[in-house]
Amino acid sequence: QVQLVESGGGLVQPGGSLRLSCAASGFTFSSYLMSWIRQAPGKGLEWVSGINSGDGSTYYADSVKGRFTIPRDNAKNTLYLPMNSLEPEDTAVYYCARGSPGEGFGYWGQGTQVTVSS
Repeated sequence: QVQLVESGGGLVQPGGSLRLSCAASGFTFSSYLMSWIRQAPGKGLEWVSGINSGDGSTYYADSVKGRFTIPRDNAKNTLYLPMNSLEPEDTAVYYCARGSPGEGFGYWGQGTQVTVSS
């Protein structure tokens, strides 16, 4: 069955960096567009970033553009989210999901907590 398992969250000071990982299994990872989505405390879901399956084109929410990237390693069936210049506003549970805002998200991971605080 399809599984998405996030890791790499934690507590970091403002201005710091973290790298999230999402290990995928149960499907042909290289064939699917993948996304990161987050939910801040008391707020709704926010799509953060996505990466195509074919040409590897990447897409970012304005709130993270220039600070986050979304590389994927198809040989390792793993999606990443390196995050730099973190701000308290980035505090959220981060989810890896298969799909995009346009096609919908068929599968989600369990989420990993990122807390940005001094």
